[in-house]
Amino acid sequence: MMNTFLKSISFVFHPLLMPMFGVILFFYSTPLSIPTPIIKAKLLVVFALTVLFPILIFYILKTTRQAKTIYLQSAKERIIPLIIHSVVVFFITINIFPSTEILELNYFFLGILISTICCLALAFVKFKSSIHMIASSGVLMFCIALSIHYHINLIFFIGFGFLLIGAIATSRLHMHAHTVRELIFGLFIGILPQLLLLKYWL
Repeated sequence: MMNTFLKSISFVFHPLLMPMFGVILFFYSTPLSIPTPIIKAKLLVVFALTVLFPILIFYILKTTRQAKTIYLQSAKERIIPLIIHSVVVFFITINIFPSTEILELNYFFLGILISTICCLALAFVKFKSSIHMIASSGVLMFCIALSIHYHINLIFFIGFGFLLIGAIATSRLHMHAHTVRELIFGLFIGILPQLLLLKYWL
């Protein structure tokens, strides 16, 4: 039972879903008056580019034997997906959430881009930092920043974020997917870019 639960955490809170969670959290918490059709359109585009498109790329890579599982278990398997992800996130940063339109999400995705490039650089030297930890910790830092920025109580989401990071770390260790060192690297790679970019929008 516990084994199934821990494995399900890695699947349900897959890194592909985290940018979408961050965008939903922003639209939920922002006091800005944004028309509903625009919100729906932005969410649809983000979902298509950060979830559906990567899944399509994965099946192409799996068909050509460039990847074995969606968890990208080896450093070598990560290189092509991370390069593609960097391009996609850069496109979203510039075109979907430009700084002149929604500053908060522009810097959120810029932070994701920096984290992705750091993860890619480590993959080139055959170090496999935890993408699960990178994604979840980045969203948690963004959630904390939104709470401060808008002076609103997001303690439920922040508390859940801390619990989730602990559960994800436990899950990845239980599945022997990462070492403690790889998890710690992932945690800092996810948090630091978001933290360092706060001075530009907070």
